Amino acid sequence: MPKKMPRDCQTPRHHSKRKRGLLSPLPPLPPLPPPAAPSSSSLPSLFFFPTQRCHPSLFKKCAQEIRQIHCKQDYFAVVEKNGSVLIFDQGDERQGHPRKPRYVNLRKNTRVDCLDTEATHMLILSSEGKLFEHSISTTTNKSEIRLLEDLVNKPIVQIACGDHHSMALSKGGELFTWGKNSHGQLGARSQITFPKMPQLVKDLQGIPVAQIAAGGAHCLVLSLSGAVYSWGKNSFGQLGLGHTKDMALPQYITALEHKKTVFVSCGGEHSAVLSKDGLVCTFGAGGYGQLGHNSTRNELTPRLVAELFGAQVSQIACGRWHTLVYVSSLGKIYAFGSREEGQLGNGDKSSQLIPLPLKLPLNEENDRKHNQENGTSGNGIKIIAEGNQSIVLFFKEKDPYINLNRIAVVNNEKLDKWISCSDAQQWERIKKNIRLIFSSVACVNGSFLEKRDKRFGTSHNISGVDVSEVLLFYEKIKKKPRVFQQVIKESEKLLKSLPSSSLSPEALGVYLIMPVLLQGQDDQSNQLLGLLAEAILRLQHKDLQVLESLWSNLETPFFKDLVNLYQKLCRISLSHLIIQAKTFKELTYGPQVEMTSIVLQILYQVNCKAGFKVHENNFYVPEVKEIWWQDWCIDLFLVILQKLTKYPCIFDMKNKIEVHKVTCQWVQFSRPTNPLVLHIRREHLVNDALQTLRFRVPTMYGGPLKVIFRGEPGRDGGGLSREFFRIITKELCEPKAQIFRRFECSNLIWFPSQVPGHQDVFHLVGILSGMALFNFHKVPFPFPLALYKKMLGIPLSLEDLRELSPTEGSNLQKMLDEEYDDILEEMMLDFTVMKKEGESIVTVELKENGANIPITKHNRKEYVDAYVNYIFNESVKKPFKDFMDGFLRGCPANSWRIFLPTELQTVFRGHTKYDWQLLEKNANYINYEKTDQTIKNFWAVFHELPEEKKKNFLVFLTGTDRIPAEGMEYLILKIEKLQKEDPDEYYPMANTCSQILGLPNYSSEEILREKFLTALENYEKFGLS
Repeated sequence: MPKKMPRDCQTPRHHSKRKRGLLSPLPPLPPLPPPAAPSSSSLPSLFFFPTQRCHPSLFKKCAQEIRQIHCKQDYFAVVEKNGSVLIFDQGDERQGHPRKPRYVNLRKNTRVDCLDTEATHMLILSSEGKLFEHSISTTTNKSEIRLLEDLVNKPIVQIACGDHHSMALSKGGELFTWGKNSHGQLGARSQITFPKMPQLVKDLQGIPVAQIAAGGAHCLVLSLSGAVYSWGKNSFGQLGLGHTKDMALPQYITALEHKKTVFVSCGGEHSAVLSKDGLVCTFGAGGYGQLGHNSTRNELTPRLVAELFGAQVSQIACGRWHTLVYVSSLGKIYAFGSREEGQLGNGDKSSQLIPLPLKLPLNEENDRKHNQENGTSGNGIKIIAEGNQSIVLFFKEKDPYINLNRIAVVNNEKLDKWISCSDAQQWERIKKNIRLIFSSVACVNGSFLEKRDKRFGTSHNISGVDVSEVLLFYEKIKKKPRVFQQVIKESEKLLKSLPSSSLSPEALGVYLIMPVLLQGQDDQSNQLLGLLAEAILRLQHKDLQVLESLWSNLETPFFKDLVNLYQKLCRISLSHLIIQAKTFKELTYGPQVEMTSIVLQILYQVNCKAGFKVHENNFYVPEVKEIWWQDWCIDLFLVILQKLTKYPCIFDMKNKIEVHKVTCQWVQFSRPTNPLVLHIRREHLVNDALQTLRFRVPTMYGGPLKVIFRGEPGRDGGGLSREFFRIITKELCEPKAQIFRRFECSNLIWFPSQVPGHQDVFHLVGILSGMALFNFHKVPFPFPLALYKKMLGIPLSLEDLRELSPTEGSNLQKMLDEEYDDILEEMMLDFTVMKKEGESIVTVELKENGANIPITKHNRKEYVDAYVNYIFNESVKKPFKDFMDGFLRGCPANSWRIFLPTELQTVFRGHTKYDWQLLEKNANYINYEKTDQTIKNFWAVFHELPEEKKKNFLVFLTGTDRIPAEGMEYLILKIEKLQKEDPDEYYPMANTCSQILGLPNYSSEEILREKFLTALENYEKFGLS
């Protein structure tokens, strides 16, 4: 901003009578007469720069009579306040005088709303939204006015013209272009060089357009949420995309994201945008200084006009090579760019590189008075820059100048009319309005935007949709069935026509809006939700990812409602499937089941990434339980199972375990092999087991497992295998085994960075783990949750390290939270980590040249991520790969992938949440009654035991101290009366395969206690606890 504002001014009343063309040299300006001290009432209201090419009659017009004034080459067109059009034509130089102003008449009783012109014709928009064309050829005084029949059924609200192309925005949010397409300025995916028929700009479908603007051969579009899109010629960077390549399709200007843009303007080959905060950015050709950056350099991306910073600009206008801005708070108009034609208001023809006040014939005192009369809101002044002409209008009364008409959207006033309507004719108009809005994605998206500045926050993470407003709208129209049914009727057509791609996130708002409108508990809403699911799955991958991000940032109640809608729809679809299969003994797996299941699974994944906003049971579909109890042929059952297991979220934990068991059994059935028998010496259990596995062929792992302890009686019905896995897990984790790396602070284990001993040890551990899972046994290795995340391909984080190594995790978190740079510097950390190799400590770089990169506030997050990645991935690549190769060999069924990491951990390790009262409650009795005194005595003794003794009892009974993954209710203890002549002489016995406790009918509680405790103690001595 210049410190000193020039006071000299120039009156526009001097007008050259010589007729000149656009590029004819201009005569020097006549000297100014001494200015009188005018009163505010005598101030002119219409100013032109330059004045030479203006028709003399123009100076007789009063700004208060003008609705719009437009200039193109030597033509001026004025839309008067009464809706008529007056053309001021300088005519040909040879004629010696300008033509008489002439009126352009449309149809009878048709008022003109606005106009714009190309090089050869004028577009005229009526107040009814009809669009007309009119030739402005210099060879005729009168030409036929033609109605654009192609757009006759599309009410138009805005028009814009470039040099040889035209744009028209319909009330329904559709943008049409036609004319020359040499630089892709039509943006309509058309290969035709000069289409005369309006073409729909399909890439902007769904974008709620607020304003359109056309430059020489490029276009800008502004959305209601402040996003700016550009296409066409880009030789000078006028599209603001950072390059100079012409673009034939609309492009989102990412540099203007969150800039709160409220107005755009196009020059010949430059562009300007105005923000809500009054900031101006320009880009494109700068050869005449028209960008205002004190240079003639081109700008490929939007750049803030620093000279105007803090000035609170309220209007901008771009001419061909110059720019005007109005600062309402100062009452000043600033200009910059080319002065060759006098468009900046003085005789100097050199380019003006920075914004300077336009020289108006007002001294400071009159300027002050004028501002007082007109206020400082900007409504009293209108600036226009077109071609090489500048025009300024001063309004002493209410501003009659044209305002931008907008696309149709829902608002409170309109909604109240819909709801309160009782007149039949008015209802027909309302139906038409509902049809217009709810058949257009753009109008729907524009109807429920956040209020005030929140709407400008639309991005890949924030939708800009006010979901609470959608809910309020739904609740109001639900009470008026006539309105509601009309909205639903039009919504069905909209859902069927939703595009598969979107240009930006704001086009995806409809996917957040429609579920709220379709939450009714009726068949019609369910059908439309199915159409919405189909549309969601049609989205291109990049757009679906954006939608998932928008879902993840919804408020939890709205996200939960969305989940419940599709969970309900999935339940209905699956119920129909099961009824069909039960009735007709055949399966037609319709798309409805699959589509709703896929959407629900996507929502579940979003929920996981968002930190579980809603509980997992909101995704469960209870109807899947019925699958297990149907009398179906195995093929039909497997078809259903195979399809539904693609969507794990619909299964609860118990159902997933059933799926896993059925799948494993089917694998065993389909590839029959002899059982894999492990002959084990108890004193050499680990060595015998690993040696046996080492020499087995891979195909042998698809059958059932049997364990035989040499020298011991008993056949393995499951109990001996459970005992085997419990013991070998414990021994492999012992420090003396030197297999795993143990973290003392968490008592958890992890893979070492170096493979100890035998090179295949982790491969064999993986086989053991896979065999256990395949045979429904537990392998309680104390791995952190990180292992199961890695197995399922889920990225790991600092939280996982905090579980494994609380001290390291806590220290890294403190580093992330540290506010002061000097403390980080004192830590003297870099991108390295210390690693033990044999007896030596070596330094490992976490990134290239890491030893020379100190940790700062700017890169500490990168360091933490690299550290976590090293611990869990880079340092253990070989042992983990060996483990997974072995695991997949030991468990040839893939059904384990259906589990979540926490669930998979539980299936591997079993539960340790004991409920001993529930164990008693669920117990079954053989030849005993619950009320028998011996049973009462047993439970009295059992409940007196310390926790460890109770767990030892589980080992004694089942072979393991872990309870089933389904929970304690699935551990059913059976107590059978041992028929003995002298029961007090016998100890309790356990059948671990059947989980039956043989309990003699002791004569007293004291004897029962003695015998029971002795059995447990002897069991420990044998090394079985």
